[in-house]
Amino acid sequence: MARFLCFGEILLRLSSPGGELLLQSPNLRTHVGGAEANVAVSLAHFGHDVRVASTLPNNRLAWGARDELRRYGVNTDLIRFAPKGRMGLYFLTPGAGQRAADIVYDRAGSAFAEDASGGDWFATKPEWFHTSGISFAVGAEKIALDAMAAAKASGASVSFDSNFRAKLWADRRVDPRPSLTQAFQSCNVLFADHRDLALTTGETVATPDDAARIAFAMSPQLDTLAFTERKVLSADHHELTGIMFTRGGVTRTRAHDVAGIVDRIGGGDAFAAGVLHGCASGWNTQQTLDFAVAAAVLKHYIAGDFNLSTVDDVNFYLTNAGSDVRR
Repeated sequence: MARFLCFGEILLRLSSPGGELLLQSPNLRTHVGGAEANVAVSLAHFGHDVRVASTLPNNRLAWGARDELRRYGVNTDLIRFAPKGRMGLYFLTPGAGQRAADIVYDRAGSAFAEDASGGDWFATKPEWFHTSGISFAVGAEKIALDAMAAAKASGASVSFDSNFRAKLWADRRVDPRPSLTQAFQSCNVLFADHRDLALTTGETVATPDDAARIAFAMSPQLDTLAFTERKVLSADHHELTGIMFTRGGVTRTRAHDVAGIVDRIGGGDAFAAGVLHGCASGWNTQQTLDFAVAAAVLKHYIAGDFNLSTVDDVNFYLTNAGSDVRR
């Protein structure tokens, strides 16, 4: 068991039910989510000691979101309740067949975007600190960068998921490249593909090998670059392959057929949590990557943002293809 600290905004997701368009009927399904919270819940299910640091408004929506994290074993004592601001929301129209999913963000003026703040987070001695580019996109990049530096100073490892969200950056009208470059240079484990590296550096990055070459040149302390390649056959049928680069070489998984998808939101966060679990457990790169992709696959069959799979669930999928009845 390792000690993790995740920093980011906690959100409420409202989605249309079962193949409907948003507001096609007067029904919405609610789930708690947020990239870093998703990673935290997954790591807690893998048996780790996990805290989330965030800022929420002081109201019943926020209390309920906090309690949902608690329900899944995440420590919430570093969540701050601000006297102003609102709960961040996003609205999801799930895809179906050849109709793509669509997301509408409603996060402007949220307590996190307006008043996120740091604190003495590292008194708890976390061994890992995790955040993502979404925190940067909504305006908390200075706090996140300061926390990454504090984590390194305390001896913790730092992981960063680029999680580029064009809509959020466009709303702020801020160039993402300077702060993302700093984040890429400040982490030990980076979740970013060739498109993320191209956007951040302005270089031509045509292949995964190009991405690894540029990433390792940017950051002397970077140990691991990991991402998935997703082939979308339809909204509910994908193929997922994992790729991990270290300074010693590259590791790949087989392509996993992911058909009959229930909910793809949070799949990347499940993958990130799987990689972090393997790194914290001292596994080799192949074992780590196989586990991470399997965790991401299972998330596609769980409604909501959180991956609620355990280590046993992931291992069962890897050894039994996951389709049998566990008796």
